[in-house]
Amino acid sequence: MRGFIKFFLFFLTGVFLCSCTAQDSQNEGIRVGAERMSLYLPLIKGKSVGLVVNHTSVVGRRHLIDTLLDLGINVKRIFTPEHGLKGNLDRGKDYRTHDLTYRGIHVVSLIGRNKAPTDEQLADLDVVIYDIQDVGVRFFTYISTMYLVMNAVARNGKVFIVLDRPDPNGDYIDGPVLDTAHFRSFVGMLPIPVVYGLTPGELAMMINGEGWLKGDRKCKIRVIPVKNWTHDTKYIPPIKPSPNLPNYLSIRLYPSLCFFEATDFSVGRGTQFPFQVIGYPDALFGKFSFVPRDIPGMQMNPIHEGERCYGMDLRHVHDTIKFTLDFLLYFYYLSGWKNKFFTRPRWFDLLAGTDKLRIQILAGWDERRIRESWQADLDAYKRKVIKYLLY
Repeated sequence: MRGFIKFFLFFLTGVFLCSCTAQDSQNEGIRVGAERMSLYLPLIKGKSVGLVVNHTSVVGRRHLIDTLLDLGINVKRIFTPEHGLKGNLDRGKDYRTHDLTYRGIHVVSLIGRNKAPTDEQLADLDVVIYDIQDVGVRFFTYISTMYLVMNAVARNGKVFIVLDRPDPNGDYIDGPVLDTAHFRSFVGMLPIPVVYGLTPGELAMMINGEGWLKGDRKCKIRVIPVKNWTHDTKYIPPIKPSPNLPNYLSIRLYPSLCFFEATDFSVGRGTQFPFQVIGYPDALFGKFSFVPRDIPGMQMNPIHEGERCYGMDLRHVHDTIKFTLDFLLYFYYLSGWKNKFFTRPRWFDLLAGTDKLRIQILAGWDERRIRESWQADLDAYKRKVIKYLLY
């Protein structure tokens, strides 16, 4: 174990801990689907429209809802995913008990008990538009919402339009592919890897093309593509996608750190730097420390609230970082807790999309061997993806 820890610390300091340069105008020239109005206004003029949107659904500096209403588009209903229309609700919290409206339009929460539009809510609509900034990670729940909306739209014979946005983790594909027979949940509904390398529009096309909708239905789908972006183009979302992904680095670290949420370690929820630190209330785990606090709109009652956690500060990791198991394996071996490390084993398996990863870690497998075990499924997925790529 000591050898592994020494190697990891060398690897971390030698490769990851590069000083970050100031964010420049990386997004210059990129036009997201919502900004390409000449391509989709003719499709919705004179139609009854539903919107699946949140705080990231902007056209320039204005919200899509306001933009369409001011152009005379008949927006009849608004649907919002986890974190709500303003993006400030804690995870899993919904406001279905509230009579929420926006400019007189009923806002329907797609979190909590009802995660998809009902037939009644779609009956008076012609078109449903989806426009949400995603992060390209399977357990980020916006794509689960999109999938469930697509099912409802297909069942009711409506048109589904995706105003596409770049994937900030779209430069690679990695991780185990989800086993839908045994580990399907709201944090993973599709047979895709942890980092699936697609924009929302590309994924919607794949869902449709691979027959993943219920009843083997097909959705009447139209994707309004992003202009001047490719999968190799760095894209920094101008608005944080959710309360606990406040910057580009947290988005890049998210695939690797989210697994800690099935353990007793904190990843910084309840701080101003979530998904950029790792810690536990024991100085064994490092000199760096932080104290999680109750932060309304970011995290209520975070794990180890008010306790000083010791561990690792990743805020100087280079933002080119990709999905890795190194952090997880490092703290697993350092703790010496064996199976007690996974305080919520079922949750860990749902995040991983399989129980194999947890079993392999407990059996002492290293990252190379673990990666080899999921490579065949990953390669098969990569072959399928090719026909759905737009960029």
